[in-house]
Amino acid sequence: MDPHDPHDPLARLRVAAARRERAGLRRRLRARTGDHDGLIDLASNDYLGLSRDPRLIEGATAAAREYGTGSTGSRLVTGTTGLHAELDRRLAAHAGSAAGLVFSSGYLANLGAVAGLAGAADLVVSDQVNHASIVDACRLSRSRVVIVPHRDVAAVEHALAGRDEEHALVVTDAVFSVDGDLAPLAELHRVVRAHGALLVVDEAHALGVVGERGRGAAHSAGLAGEPDVVLTLTLSKALGSQGGAVLGAPEVIETLVDTGRAFIFDTGLNPPAVGAALAALDVLDAEPGLPARARERARRMAEIAAGLGLETTEEPAAAVVPVFLGEPEAAVRAAEICAEAGARVGCFRPPSVPKGRACLRLTARATVGEADLTALRGALSAVAGLHRP
Repeated sequence: MDPHDPHDPLARLRVAAARRERAGLRRRLRARTGDHDGLIDLASNDYLGLSRDPRLIEGATAAAREYGTGSTGSRLVTGTTGLHAELDRRLAAHAGSAAGLVFSSGYLANLGAVAGLAGAADLVVSDQVNHASIVDACRLSRSRVVIVPHRDVAAVEHALAGRDEEHALVVTDAVFSVDGDLAPLAELHRVVRAHGALLVVDEAHALGVVGERGRGAAHSAGLAGEPDVVLTLTLSKALGSQGGAVLGAPEVIETLVDTGRAFIFDTGLNPPAVGAALAALDVLDAEPGLPARARERARRMAEIAAGLGLETTEEPAAAVVPVFLGEPEAAVRAAEICAEAGARVGCFRPPSVPKGRACLRLTARATVGEADLTALRGALSAVAGLHRP
C-alpha cells in the first residue's frame, strides 16, 4: 500500500486510518436504542433529563403542527417564525442579557460570535483547552490569536496589555467540557474591561446547570447584562433540544445579523427544536431545583471515583466529571468495562484531550437515582481494579 501512489488518492487515508488504529484513536459510530441499550446513561449531555420529557415532546409537536418540520430557509428569508423571535427574547431574559439570536447549532453560534466580532486587524485571546468550535472560530476570524495557559488570568492580561491591535476579544468556555472546571469569569472580566476588550463566554455546559435556576456561569459571577460580555450557548445539553444562540448587547446582535456568515448563510433552526427549547425554559421556571440536583449528582459521582483511588475533579462546577486514565487504550477498555457493568460513559482520547490525559467523562443528570449511583460504583470499582498496581 503506497500512500504516494498518484493513481490511488485514497491510499494515504487508509494508511492514516491504520496508524490511528494502532494508536487506539479510531472512532466508530454506534447506533443506540431509545433506552440507551438498557444501559444507565452517564455519557450524554442531557443534564436535566429533559430530552424525553413529555412537556418538551409536546412543545416540539405543537411547533411542528403549526410550522412544519423544517424552517424552510435562512433566518433572514423564511427561517424566522414567531417561535424563533420568542426564543431569542426568552434566552436573553433567562441569562440576563439584553438581546439574543438563535443559531442552528452551538458550534455555529461560536463561529458566528468570534469570527463575526473579530477580524484580521484584531487580537483574539483563547484558553488552551477551549472547545474545538472556539478553536475553529479563532482560525476563521483571521485575527492574531494568542493561546494562554488554562485559566491563567495573568497571561490574558499580559496578552492584552502588550497588543498592538486596537480591538481585542477574549474567549473562554464557562465550564470546560472535559475537566468540568469553571473559568474565572469575574477576574477575566476585570482584565477585559481594563483593556477595552470584549469577553466571549461559551455557556454550553453551564446553561441550565450553574447558578440560580440554571441561568449560567456569567450570571452567577455577576456579569449578566454587562455590555462588554457576549454569551454563546447550546440548546442541545441541559435544555434537551437542538440549536445554539448568541446573547449580548443589541449592537452585538445587530452586527451578527448584518455580517455574521454563520448566521446569514445557514438554514434557521427547525421549529420543533425551537418549541422544545421554549418548553425546557418553562420547565426550569416551574422546577427551579433541577440545576442544583444535577450538580449534587455530579458531586456524588466524583466522590465515588475519588473514593476508589481514581483521578478525578475535587469539586465539579457543573455536571461533567472526568476520570483520568492516561493512555487511549486504558480509557477504551475502561469504557468497555463500564458498559459490561451496565453504564454508558464517555471515552475521550487525543486530540479531544492532551496526550497522556485520556479519560472517561461521566455526565450527571438531575434524574440519576441511587440505584444508578450504586451501579456506577460497581463499574468504577472494576476500572480501579484494572489499573491498580
